[in-house]
Amino acid sequence: MTDSPVQERTLVLLRHAKAEPPTADGLDVERPLSAQGRADAAAAGAWLARHGLLPEVVLCSAALRTRQTWHGVEMGVTGSPPEGGPAGSVPRVRYEPDAYEAHPEDLLTLVRRVEPTVRTVLLVAHNPGISLLSELLDPQRADRNGLRTCDLVVHRTTLPWAELARATAAINARHTVRG
Repeated sequence: MTDSPVQERTLVLLRHAKAEPPTADGLDVERPLSAQGRADAAAAGAWLARHGLLPEVVLCSAALRTRQTWHGVEMGVTGSPPEGGPAGSVPRVRYEPDAYEAHPEDLLTLVRRVEPTVRTVLLVAHNPGISLLSELLDPQRADRNGLRTCDLVVHRTTLPWAELARATAAINARHTVRG
C-alpha cells in the first residue's frame, strides 16, 4: 500500500482596495473604489498570477468596494493589458453578505464550507475581520498592525478546509499592492 501525498491548500486573504471616503447621505456598504483602489486591485491580480495563485473559489463580501476589488483582481489575473498575466480557469465566485462587518470566526466559517477538493481560495473582505482571521490562522507571523488596503496574505495548510482552526495555516507570503 502506498501513502498518498499530502495535498496543500492555499488561502489568500485580501483586504479590499482603497475606497472613496464615506459621504453623509451614502451607505457604507455602497462605497465604491477610488481610482487608486481600482489600479491597486488590478495590480493585486497581476501579482497573484505571477505567483501562480489562481483561485478556484473566490469568497467575496457583497459590499460594493469588495466586489469592485474582485473585478479588478480578475482583470489582473486574466492578463488584460498591461498586466500580461496567465489566464487560468474561471473561479467560482460567491458573494457573501455575511462577510461584510464579519468577525474572524464568521469568515472562518465561510472558508470551512469550501469543498474539500478545492486547493486555492481567495477571500476578499474588510478590516478588522480579515486581519484578525490572518492572526487567528497564524498568530506567530501575522502583522500586528493588520492588513492595509489591498494587502494580500497567503496562508498554507495541509488540513481540509473544514478543519481550519487557530494556528493551522502558516503565512507563506504577504504583499502590499500599489498599482
